[in-house]
Amino acid sequence: MEKYLIVDSCVDFNEDTENIPRVPFRILIDDEEIIDEDTDIMELIRKMKNSRLHIKTACAPPDDFINKIKAKAFNFIVTISSQLSGSYSSAKVAVETIKEKFPETFVHIFDSKSAAAGETLVAIKVKQLIEENLHPHEIIEQTEKYISRLRTLFILDSLDNLAKNGRISNFKATLANIMNIVPIMGEDGEGNIILKEKVRGKKKAFSRLVDMLAEYNIDFENTVLGITHVNCLEKAESLRDAIKAKYNFKDIKIFEPAGLSSVYAYDGGIVIAF
Repeated sequence: MEKYLIVDSCVDFNEDTENIPRVPFRILIDDEEIIDEDTDIMELIRKMKNSRLHIKTACAPPDDFINKIKAKAFNFIVTISSQLSGSYSSAKVAVETIKEKFPETFVHIFDSKSAAAGETLVAIKVKQLIEENLHPHEIIEQTEKYISRLRTLFILDSLDNLAKNGRISNFKATLANIMNIVPIMGEDGEGNIILKEKVRGKKKAFSRLVDMLAEYNIDFENTVLGITHVNCLEKAESLRDAIKAKYNFKDIKIFEPAGLSSVYAYDGGIVIAF
């Protein structure tokens, strides 16, 4: 049977991901709903900057996943961390529903325990294993092992959007901006966002981000690092070059953001995963 990959729209873009079927998130800016399909990122950023009320996101309903699943195929679905969104749960409902009608349908859902660059690397991993024509159970085993080792770090150029979507208080965002504090964020291994360090000044923060990679147990020659940037390609390229100068990664891929990544990383944000 054919093997088939489906992702939600927190997977970002490069030549490896552009043709993968996507289930779109909804982005809510004040009273407008945007379906995250072929999203104009610059227009999205403009709308977010002009927002006065709130910026929220919503995962796709189960029907959107059902419409992508093929009954006579091996289906693999990759979602954003289940700790950050209901996308994984929505996909599970879709699978339960479709199996009532077609019990022989094969679907495995991967909780990436990450987002943006991290989830994108998981999707690329699954795609590669499918192309190698591995047995479905081998694809599951290798991908789950990959997810267990995957780590994600990110630096935001501004905390304003996190305040608008309720992730942090307006007071904390304002205080950080006034004091020029740049938080380096990451995940805890289970898909929750945690604060790794606070650094004063953006240049020092990016320098520290590069140095932090030495503190992880990374098999550099066999590891691909991904960088998602939101409207800051030069910054991403500079970070890539700084990492290349210090570490011998197998490859470093730069991703253009999908709409959802743009909402949370915001204008100037950088997310890395490895």
